[in-house]
Amino acid sequence: MRHRHPRLLIAAVVLFAVLATSLLAGLGLRGALAASNRPQEYLALGDSVAFGTSPLLDPRNASAFIGFPTPAAAALKESLTNAACPGETSSHFISLSGSDNVCGFYRHNFPLHVAYTTSQLDFADHFLQTHLQTLTISFIMGANDLFVLENSCGGASTPAEIQCLLNGLPAMLSRLSANLDIIYGHFRNLDNYHHQIVAVTYYSLNYAEPLGTSIIARVNSVVADRTLAWGGIVADGFGAFKNATSGFGGDSCAAGLLIVTNPTPLTCNIHPSYSGDGSGLNPVPSGRDLLAQAVVNALRAD
Repeated sequence: MRHRHPRLLIAAVVLFAVLATSLLAGLGLRGALAASNRPQEYLALGDSVAFGTSPLLDPRNASAFIGFPTPAAAALKESLTNAACPGETSSHFISLSGSDNVCGFYRHNFPLHVAYTTSQLDFADHFLQTHLQTLTISFIMGANDLFVLENSCGGASTPAEIQCLLNGLPAMLSRLSANLDIIYGHFRNLDNYHHQIVAVTYYSLNYAEPLGTSIIARVNSVVADRTLAWGGIVADGFGAFKNATSGFGGDSCAAGLLIVTNPTPLTCNIHPSYSGDGSGLNPVPSGRDLLAQAVVNALRAD
């Protein structure tokens, strides 16, 4: 053994290096980083659904709010940074001077999960450029763009208000699409981030109500289209809620997927529930956990 030809030793070393590289490639990036004990990170971005908003909790205590990114990150065994802001629109996400729902007001009066004074996009840029071990971005956006339009129409309860909403919808969707291109362009090009972006689609409050369901489906369609165009994947929150409400006439509130604000008559907030309806008879998980599972399913299927 002591007299083995040096060229044979060199060849053996090279072969071992090639095999090791192939093995790491086979394990995939997640497996390779896990094998090296390198920390893996998850950045959650978006609005109140990601933040975990509940009208039943004290907004002065951000840690009380638990959105779908928390169980998703736990399932993925990744360290979570949740930069979501309640009321965030795609325009305000890019610039604090952009059209806003209530994110600016919320940030001025109550804490977020992480503190920052910039736009959410600026925070994300800095985070991705300094946390190169980030493997997952979850992103949910668009509902507050719709709410801004609805508010400009005075609501959506009268025929005139609904017509105003429908008339303004194409321009709103076009602006959302353009904003998503700016946001995803930052991630991919400026931040050089080439791991997973998972966009979560919104649910309908009541799938038996055709107008509201069709409008949120159009928002989801724009988000899915731009996400896929930038090499991301889509977590089907819309489909997850729809399937879970099949035994409840399509009603997300009755299915225990939304936060109950009054049991009699049953009334719900628009945000996902933290747990089921509590009756012990409803097998449907919480709305939050359904969205988290949609994220995990999308990543595992990719």
